[in-house]
Amino acid sequence: MANNEKKTYWPHMILGFLLIAIILGYWTVKSAISLPVEESNDFMLKYQIADMNINEIMEKKIAFDNQYRIELVDAQTIAVKENVNSKVKQTDPIKLLYGANEFHYIVVDKNGNIVKDANMTFLLTRPHTQADDVMVNNLSYNGAVYTTKEIQILRPGRYTLELRTQIGASIGYLQTPAYLEDH
Repeated sequence: MANNEKKTYWPHMILGFLLIAIILGYWTVKSAISLPVEESNDFMLKYQIADMNINEIMEKKIAFDNQYRIELVDAQTIAVKENVNSKVKQTDPIKLLYGANEFHYIVVDKNGNIVKDANMTFLLTRPHTQADDVMVNNLSYNGAVYTTKEIQILRPGRYTLELRTQIGASIGYLQTPAYLEDH
């Protein structure tokens, strides 16, 4: 008779690998649940609405861009070094002030005339989160520029200034990067 006293460890290895797989699966699910999912707010609309109506949105935007131009005025920018490793042209972000900020816009038609009857909506948002969003409906027109109300900005970091302008049936959009430095 053969001597079968030699121990085999393969059943223990299979149980060990199974236990490791269960622990890693649990850790993956727990990590995924803990991260918030933020909706996109492109065109200042919920993602689903923008997705369903993208053709109409783009037609109105093209009609607006053919007739009008939106400009952010009286804003100081931060000079950004050119990224030599990227072909994407970066625009200089607007320098935000710690505390109260106001933003001034003008809408000009193709003849250079200032448009006085635009319906403008402003959104201050941060990339990848909607927690700090500030929406201002119907910017006030003081005879020269459209102005937002005073907006308090206290958290340093990247922001985006979004503006939606409606004149008649055409709607224009302007997105401007902004940055608040640590004070």
